[in-house]
Amino acid sequence: MSKLEEFKEFQAKISRYSQAIALMHWDLETNAPNNAFEYRSKALGELMEALFRMSVSDQMGEFLDYFSKKENYDELSEIDQAMVRVTKKDFDKFKKLPPQLVRKLAETTSKAGHFWKKAREENNFSLFEPYLQEVVSLEKEQAEALGYEKNRYDALLDLFEPGMKTETVKGTINYLKEYLLPFLKELLEKGKEPRYDFFEGDFDVNKQKELSLEALKFMNFDFDSGRMDMSAHPFTTKIGPKDVRITTRYNNKDLRYSLFSTMHEGGHALYELHIPEEFSETPLDEGASMAVHESQSRFWENIIGRGPHFWVFFSKKLKDIFPSFEGISSDELYKGVNIVKKDFIRTEADEVTYNFHIMLRFEIEEALINDRIKVNELPTVWNDKMKEYLGIVPANDAVGVLQDVHWSNGQFGYFPSYMLGNLYSAQLFSKLKKDLKDYPSQIEKGDSKEVLNWMVENVHKYGKMYEPEELLKKVTGETLNPKYFVEYIKEKFSAIYGL
Repeated sequence: MSKLEEFKEFQAKISRYSQAIALMHWDLETNAPNNAFEYRSKALGELMEALFRMSVSDQMGEFLDYFSKKENYDELSEIDQAMVRVTKKDFDKFKKLPPQLVRKLAETTSKAGHFWKKAREENNFSLFEPYLQEVVSLEKEQAEALGYEKNRYDALLDLFEPGMKTETVKGTINYLKEYLLPFLKELLEKGKEPRYDFFEGDFDVNKQKELSLEALKFMNFDFDSGRMDMSAHPFTTKIGPKDVRITTRYNNKDLRYSLFSTMHEGGHALYELHIPEEFSETPLDEGASMAVHESQSRFWENIIGRGPHFWVFFSKKLKDIFPSFEGISSDELYKGVNIVKKDFIRTEADEVTYNFHIMLRFEIEEALINDRIKVNELPTVWNDKMKEYLGIVPANDAVGVLQDVHWSNGQFGYFPSYMLGNLYSAQLFSKLKKDLKDYPSQIEKGDSKEVLNWMVENVHKYGKMYEPEELLKKVTGETLNPKYFVEYIKEKFSAIYGL
């Protein structure tokens, strides 16, 4: 066995531990009985520590020392060079973390997730507070161990969006606020709100599932390599090669929620399913970053799923499953899924207000990680921020500070990925429209193959070979530019609201 083959076999071993952990996480969120969480948390902690120790082991260090030498590195293929680069960056970063901290984080977040669910169900933040306090303390410890130049939050942000800085996020937020806050005001004060009452009623959950599966079929989701289940918070998990699982959640009073959650998670799944098989069981077998991942989910959910061409095709599917929609035109359906409202729930927010939900979460968690606010102040700070951005105050914490799973999972630094993903998707869409001039007629016929293939050729096929900024420049010719998102929003919603 050559040195390279040995290295790849070692990477595959690490990947197989990851697959076991992913499967246990998925089961905990979907099928595990309530009382399983405590011992499952310990098992996950044990496996996470073992995985971590392998990832930063002396053996890994020896492989990287060998392949980082110029004469050895230059002999590698472009793909293998990328594998070495990505592995070395992670190795250098995670070598700074004590294994016991990694284990403690895995155990604590598993428990915190259980109590987050309980607190949300009972609308009682105090049930979650002590566990969140422990997660926040561990996240600060992790940030200090990883190191940073100016802002402690940068260390956590970099885990999800390599190369991104807090200052860049703040600058992007200021740009979006400058253009979109006045536009939102104009839209709600001067625009004509379309009809959407036909989306409210009593919709059988089994039929909603049927509708969601039809949307996945339209997206060319591979049901032999993926599946759909139900969970408290919709998510996507890649268990391993050829095994990507999504979950959704149903609201029998409004079918839009499950439909768009499914398309969102389906977008994540398509990305994972189309990373080349030659990347399997290597560090390249994942998305470029969480924001690039979100660009794919938001593209299918919003640009396609909430676009006019999709509803020309999908209105028939909707009416076949729910005959109550007979007599409603595809244009009315399109406008009905694009209602702009100041709402409390991030996952139900429209495209115009969605980023404001992300801004307040970013500002809160950045302040929390930098000790400017405390965990017990979160419900009050949250409500104050909601009033500042959207002029509304949640009636309770279940629709306020307790609505998201991310903090219980220790995902501090993740939320900006959603906003950046929206911006990336609009920038990619601008290029796609130039390359595929007849894409509207294809979507209207129910054919999304060319659109999917464009994403595969420009984004998916690179896996984690390139960092986000490099990938975006490679595809669109420029780095992140929020103007594409602002133009997309203004053009779309001015037409819908008759401005």
